[in-house]
Amino acid sequence: MKVDDLKANAAARYADDYAALADLLPGHGVPWVRKARERALERFRALGFPTLRDEDWKYTSVAPLERRHFPPAAGSVPSSELESTLAIHRFAHLDADLLVFVDGCFVPQLSRLGKLPEGAMVCSLAELLERGAEPLVPYFGSEAPAGPFAAMNTAFARDGAVVHLQPGVKLPRPLHLLILASGGGRAAHLRHLVLAEEGAQALVIEHYAGVPGAVAFTNTLTQISVGPGAAVEHVKLQQEDVKTVHLAGIHAEQRRDSRFVSHSMALGAQLARTDIAVALDDEGCETTLNGLYLVGGRQHVDHHTRIDHAKPRGTSREYYRGVLDGAGRGVFSGRVVVHPGAQKTDAEQTNNNLLLSQDAEVDTKPQLEIYADDVKCAHGATVGQLDEDMLFYLRSRGIGDVAARNLLTYAFANDVINRIGLKPLRVRLEEFVIGRLPEGEAIRELV
Repeated sequence: MKVDDLKANAAARYADDYAALADLLPGHGVPWVRKARERALERFRALGFPTLRDEDWKYTSVAPLERRHFPPAAGSVPSSELESTLAIHRFAHLDADLLVFVDGCFVPQLSRLGKLPEGAMVCSLAELLERGAEPLVPYFGSEAPAGPFAAMNTAFARDGAVVHLQPGVKLPRPLHLLILASGGGRAAHLRHLVLAEEGAQALVIEHYAGVPGAVAFTNTLTQISVGPGAAVEHVKLQQEDVKTVHLAGIHAEQRRDSRFVSHSMALGAQLARTDIAVALDDEGCETTLNGLYLVGGRQHVDHHTRIDHAKPRGTSREYYRGVLDGAGRGVFSGRVVVHPGAQKTDAEQTNNNLLLSQDAEVDTKPQLEIYADDVKCAHGATVGQLDEDMLFYLRSRGIGDVAARNLLTYAFANDVINRIGLKPLRVRLEEFVIGRLPEGEAIRELV
């Protein structure tokens, strides 16, 4: 079968899925929700699956989605295996509210939400879609963000988290969204919204995991609105099984003097791609994007980021690091666009990669587009191996070769982890990195 026929058949199967599910999806009885889904399905069919001929997908093939059909999941009954997985991925020493989603659906009995202040709302997307809630229209009902998987998400999204903070309201505790995949070759389409109005503050952890050996497809889209003077910190922790395909989009828009921080940690999945787009739509905005990807075996991890400086006095910082081993492959494409009139923009972007094996590979593409003349912008990327001089230095002080290599690798990854403010999360990530290193336990006494 020709490649184009394979892609057309794959897209057609998802269109058939929608026809079978349309009357079961949340909000199916609400005219604007149904129209939004149908418009999105048409966009998805028109766009089809991306190919390597598409510049944005030049290094990432979605062949696993074309070869295997992932019908939409409808949620799962919590099992002992799921509860064991849940116990592993909870943050025991973090005082946080917890919302649990299994196979794309909210599970209230596994969740824990404390008292919220007046003016704060945290709930499931499905609940609001059933009511056709008006605040969703600019987000769920719009055609943006673009792209076939965003369109697929709008057509099929069953659930997700919605956070809405009125002016001046602060979310009292971090919100931990724990999204589990039970396997079975199903697709979970999740949609999250974080809306922080003027002066509001929130910290949201979006955490993806699954039962061991889970074969699944996760397609998730998060939209974040940061109002004037507001602050949102967003952590995306992706730890799914290496048989999972994970595609994600994070789209943030900022208003005057707001602050947005994103930490994207890609640690699992067979194929994972995260697109992050931030629009600094007003003066004085600050954005920081941190990212870490650990790639081994035959994993493929792709990060595409875009920061648009549309107004003056914006500041952005971007720090991405990758550690690649085995036959793993990493992709980083970061674009910073300074639009006309965005004077006094201050932007920096770096992507550093550490290759631990001969078969590991990375493609990095930092990009600057500047259409203003009074700006301070810089970018850079590196790809290399462990520093032989540093290895020699450590060995000369009695540290074995393996331990010395582990220590340098750990320090390289920890530069990004240390930028996370929450200690329990930072400790969890440090433990994960140590666990991925050969004989990693031996370096505990050294760090």
